[in-house]
Amino acid sequence: MGYIVFARKWRPRGFDDVVGQEHIVGTLRRAIEKDRVAHAYIFTGTRGVGKTTTARILARALNCEKGPTVSPCGECTACKEILSGSSLDVMEIDGASNNSVDDVRELRDNIGYSSMAGRYRVVVIDEVHMLSKSAFNALLKTLEEPPQNVIFILATTEPLKIPATIHSRCQRYDFRRVSAERIAAHLSKICEAEGVKFDKSALALIANKAEGSVRDSLSLLDQACSFCGDSLSEKEVRSVLGLVGTDVYRELMKNIGEKNQAAALESIQKTLFDGFDLHEYVTGLQEHLRNLLFAKIPGALQARGIDIEAGEAKVYAQESAAFAEADLLRMAEIIRRAEQELRWSAYPQFLVEVTVLKLIYLDSSASIEELIKLAAEGGGGGSSVLIVDDVKKKVN
Repeated sequence: MGYIVFARKWRPRGFDDVVGQEHIVGTLRRAIEKDRVAHAYIFTGTRGVGKTTTARILARALNCEKGPTVSPCGECTACKEILSGSSLDVMEIDGASNNSVDDVRELRDNIGYSSMAGRYRVVVIDEVHMLSKSAFNALLKTLEEPPQNVIFILATTEPLKIPATIHSRCQRYDFRRVSAERIAAHLSKICEAEGVKFDKSALALIANKAEGSVRDSLSLLDQACSFCGDSLSEKEVRSVLGLVGTDVYRELMKNIGEKNQAAALESIQKTLFDGFDLHEYVTGLQEHLRNLLFAKIPGALQARGIDIEAGEAKVYAQESAAFAEADLLRMAEIIRRAEQELRWSAYPQFLVEVTVLKLIYLDSSASIEELIKLAAEGGGGGSSVLIVDDVKKKVN
């Protein structure tokens, strides 16, 4: 048999395997246990968070020979056929390519027959928002008065495009984006099972790049393993994913701290010359500033768990000592605004260069305690304006 990619090999087979959707899994479990399974569901959420997978698990739970059960055996004929996609009782339809009224009429005629072997016929319509208006109208009557033991699961990434009349006849479940920490923990279990050694920071990069999608994270992990082999290092993973190295950001922050404009601009030029994307560059700088800010807060980096190695946290703490917390917060705000403006900029390179110059020319913050102390040293004399000017000179 040919190679099976991680996204298929590690696809959840039971409710316990679904990552980060406990609110949905718990509700479906109780519905099965109490025999309160609805006739129609809307599963909505971004790509790769488990909508279609959960629909298949629900179909197995209802049609398993030992069920209905919250723990389908995976060994009976019904379970095996659903897992392989050959079950006649589970119909998976692509709403993007079967979106006409004739397609829905054909579906309506087919589901009128009783189930072939299982207890329920389950119809999964993926990307259901792509159906035409007339197709939705044709589906409406069936959802209102469905045949006995037929369950509809409508999966979509854009629920607002589904008519309200369809919504009112279904139970809606919103699948959340999965946090980077949960994804990284999931990837670490897969690496251990596959015998792949890894740096925690390397898995954190993959988890962040996935943007809440478990399926995307598995595809990225597969890609990284193809390049790195049996050992994933942060440097190699950055290279595979096209991410700027941490050393680049550390050098940039050093130039900012030293007010070295020429070196900072040269760093941006080198990044572009090496073929990196400016948006990735700015996003990575945001993450680096976040780590520096958390390093100023005792225990904050360690509390993030799998993201940062102990040795790496120490390096961040040393680097952050050159900046005040207030300065890092102001820098983060400047970078955040730049990241938003970058999407619409006609000259993105200049925008990034101006942003870095803003960070360099940023005045250092002075706390109220410093002002009071300086005022006390001056004996209370002089205006507050002179005191503030004096503080700026001392801080700079």
